[in-house]
Amino acid sequence: MPAHAQTITLTPNCSLTPRTARWFFGSLCVVTFTLSGFVALQGFWPVLPFAGLEMGLLGWALHHSMQRRHHRQTITVTDESVEIEEVDRERCDRVVFQRYWAQVKIRAAESPLHPSQLTIESHGRRCEIGNFLNEQERRGLARRLRALLADAQFNSQQVSSQQG
Repeated sequence: MPAHAQTITLTPNCSLTPRTARWFFGSLCVVTFTLSGFVALQGFWPVLPFAGLEMGLLGWALHHSMQRRHHRQTITVTDESVEIEEVDRERCDRVVFQRYWAQVKIRAAESPLHPSQLTIESHGRRCEIGNFLNEQERRGLARRLRALLADAQFNSQQVSSQQG
């Protein structure tokens, strides 16, 4: 890694560990099936399939949520480039931009229900970063990245004026 590299690592907030997720799911299953079993014994047997469906959907959602803990974005800003590496459990993508031409942009959402998009762009290419961040974190990251990229443009202008 070059001497003047700045690295920012972004990961989603996953407060549950696999062990606590299993405990949470198991305890909800025990409570749900105990209550639905009691109600089924009273003659309302259609409650059992719905309880099973409910726990199945909760298990699917919990599993999907737990998979986010494997997601990571690393942004490395050097004197020459901006590199974005996105790592998930199955894949690793890497996008590199020339630092001088890279621009940080926040694109407004099309709907008030959707979040804005933070992108790094250059020469018609763009890479979205921090899509799991909240709006305040996204804007703070944009300010930090703009400051890092402004440093590059300021430093290159200083070097060219000293050479001339």
